[in-house]
Amino acid sequence: MNSNQKRRIHFIGIGGIGLSALAKFLANDGHIISGSDIKQTEITNDLATNFDAKITIPHHHDAVEGADYVIYSAAVRPTNVEYKQSKELGLELLSRKEALNFILKEKEVYAVGGAHGKSTTSAMLSSIIPHSNSLIGAISKEFGSNVRHYDNNRVVFEADESDESFLNSNPHLAIVTNVEPEHMEYYEYDEERFYNAYRNFISLAKVRVINAEDEFLSSLDMDSIKLYPSKDIKNIEFVLVDGRPHTKFELLDWGEFEVFGFGNHIALDAALAILAALELGESLEDIKSNLLHYRGIKKRFDIVQNQESCVVIDDYGHHPTEIKATMESLQTYKYLRDMSRLNVIWQPHKYSRTIDNLQAFVECFAGVDELVILPIWSAGEIEVDIDLKGAFSRYKLLMADSVTKEDSVVKVFKDGHVIREYSDGLVTAFGAGDITYQIRGEH
Repeated sequence: MNSNQKRRIHFIGIGGIGLSALAKFLANDGHIISGSDIKQTEITNDLATNFDAKITIPHHHDAVEGADYVIYSAAVRPTNVEYKQSKELGLELLSRKEALNFILKEKEVYAVGGAHGKSTTSAMLSSIIPHSNSLIGAISKEFGSNVRHYDNNRVVFEADESDESFLNSNPHLAIVTNVEPEHMEYYEYDEERFYNAYRNFISLAKVRVINAEDEFLSSLDMDSIKLYPSKDIKNIEFVLVDGRPHTKFELLDWGEFEVFGFGNHIALDAALAILAALELGESLEDIKSNLLHYRGIKKRFDIVQNQESCVVIDDYGHHPTEIKATMESLQTYKYLRDMSRLNVIWQPHKYSRTIDNLQAFVECFAGVDELVILPIWSAGEIEVDIDLKGAFSRYKLLMADSVTKEDSVVKVFKDGHVIREYSDGLVTAFGAGDITYQIRGEH
């Protein structure tokens, strides 16, 4: 699937953030794109409008007619009508994981992996190396997309461990932010297999940049550029710029850097991107100025309403480690903005993740004034009964069905009725499901 052979490529599940990125990337390489999904979204509209993709809503067996390749998302089952039709027609049928072999094999790939922070670090690295292609798992606010195109071979790529697809990313350089067992249902709860996947990914790269204070990463016997955050990153300071969060810090003996976002984890992610960029030949002064172009990513500490009396934030955090880090940033932001209350809305993501990390989830919301819990977003999993009301009984708690935002007021619904309204203070929504549309009033 190289750029000299233009192909018609169909994507089953094109509305997902990962598959849509591949579709845009291949469209930029000159291929003809089509795709389908269960519903029309902002992502499918963007593909149709800006990438001339023929979009089919919902899935239909005719949609694959004429395709040279069919690429499907991890959520697609063999019972899907387009999957079955592709099989019957003898079409080249590839999972997203398998497709990466073809898409990235001729590129110089700067792959960013890790349990937490990989989207942020990928977007930061894209800012620091301004004329690189980017293929990341979130919308960079700098360039308004999860994909950026330049006519060269350099690609910043967010490498996904959830299905071992990072092993197919052909990394020239690998950054790893941290390693923590996640997606263990894929790895059949075999920790040795999980850690071996990371070990193999890192070993593929010619250049390796790692957080050397991570327990697993520190144990690796591989040549690598090592960041020791507690020693190498100094004088971290959180400031507001036009009401928006920024972190200042010093790195080794290279002076001060400034980057969008709050938190020690933001400084760590930026430091890893800086070390990688220096190794790739970017100048220190260019790195400092280009890092200022990073404006955050959609759904990560994403300020969707910025009023003096009421700030609403959308955050993708769906693992307790991520939520805990963001909660610390929220407390800092609340203090600097002199806001009275912090109310949190949480949409748990996947039954398996909620069960596996239940106690950590209970602890990670410490300091919240009121916690709203929405129904678990199943992500295709079979429903399991979990007593969230009992588990979170220590909190001032609301069990609700949905939320929306109307006229600068966040409304919480249960059984069709508004049971709470938030019109002041700091309101933050966490989750990787459709909570991002609810909290923006787009649901």
